[in-house]
Amino acid sequence: MKTFEELQLQTPLKNGIDDLGFQAMTPIQEKAFPAVLSGRDMIGIAQTGTGKTLGYMLPLLHELKYSESLDPRILVLVPTRELVVQVVEQIDDYAKYMNVRVLGIYGGVNINTQKKALGEGCDIVVATPGRLYDLIVAQSVKLKFCKKIVIDEVDVMLDLGFRFQLNNIFDHLPSKRQNVMFSATMTDDIEEFIVAYFFNPLKVSIAVSGTPLENIQQTSYPVENFYTKANLLMHLLSDKEEFSKVLVFVPNKKSADRLQEVMSPHYGKEIAVIHSNKTQNYRLRSIELFDSGQSRILIATDVMARGLDLSKVSHVINMDVPRFAENYMHRIGRTGRAEQKGKSILFFTEQEQDFKNNIEELMDRKIDLMEFPEEVDISTQKTPEESPIKRETHNPHAVIEDERGDSFHDKKDKNKKENQGGSYRREIAKKYKKPKTRGDKNYNKRNKK
Repeated sequence: MKTFEELQLQTPLKNGIDDLGFQAMTPIQEKAFPAVLSGRDMIGIAQTGTGKTLGYMLPLLHELKYSESLDPRILVLVPTRELVVQVVEQIDDYAKYMNVRVLGIYGGVNINTQKKALGEGCDIVVATPGRLYDLIVAQSVKLKFCKKIVIDEVDVMLDLGFRFQLNNIFDHLPSKRQNVMFSATMTDDIEEFIVAYFFNPLKVSIAVSGTPLENIQQTSYPVENFYTKANLLMHLLSDKEEFSKVLVFVPNKKSADRLQEVMSPHYGKEIAVIHSNKTQNYRLRSIELFDSGQSRILIATDVMARGLDLSKVSHVINMDVPRFAENYMHRIGRTGRAEQKGKSILFFTEQEQDFKNNIEELMDRKIDLMEFPEEVDISTQKTPEESPIKRETHNPHAVIEDERGDSFHDKKDKNKKENQGGSYRREIAKKYKKPKTRGDKNYNKRNKK
């Protein structure tokens, strides 16, 4: 394993790395450094938590020369606002002794402030595709000198529907450039994107998407329903020494708010929440409180926590089983980072058993099954998603929607009647034998015999 000393970095950059205490390179950093330095397009497939940001930024900063140009020369695209903030902070740390201007661009804040900052000049732009596209349309950012492009967590970007923005951003980039892409998975959409914009790329793969991280202990509990899962979660979290820093994954925003509501009376300020309906300041504050240890528990959705570098997470607890097995790998990768030991716990219902089987098949290993603790209450309360939907709440003859077939009742008698054209028309027909027509007053006289 290589050390950073062997790279013979520029002195200012070397001093910044030394201050951070980095010594040995991770596998992705060791392989990415020469690949990015070569100038060729590169695709990196690596598990989350393996040091990808330093892997691509180190060679880019090593080659970056001083310039008085106001236009950016390096562009880094990431899927979420939280990742923009994180990557900007990391680059600032790496380039602490370098004269480098780094600017973060993301939605949820005043676009005019960002236009002004771009006008004052920067060397590196870290951006979400949506806000960067808005600035391109407003002609507030020029990318003609941007010869180095990094797309991190590209699978998440495409899942979030950023393909249109990515296409337009790439159409505004110079034709001669270096493209660097990092992803935890390789899908058909990503392959299409590579074919469209990459030229003869080098492929660097560190871990297959289904390979479990060996330093993470994985266990699972069979659980009845959401509220029983909440009871089990609170029971486990009562051991504060063991569960010292816990990241709890939920499937969606509703579940995050629901879980916070159930847990707040017991854990109060120990809980932080992050999802897309929260304000930007609230989300950043939640991450800050959790990362600093002021909050012991962070409840998060998949997209919000993807790619975040959260240090020393003792446990990842999955309140649901992800429908896509790869997402489980992304979740558990939040713990056991930087070669530390971590633990992952999966709660699953009978309906989620097949998804659990898919995960085990992908990893080619079984997740250890634990017995449900006797002291935990099994709740009979169900969430709206778990309850069968009733069409009429107070109808004693109400039919449960799940039991209805395609045609669940006969037509009513009034709906079986044939449309005869209205009573007025029928009465006229009786009197005159034939329908009275409009516009010809002599019609009935001529035909009355």
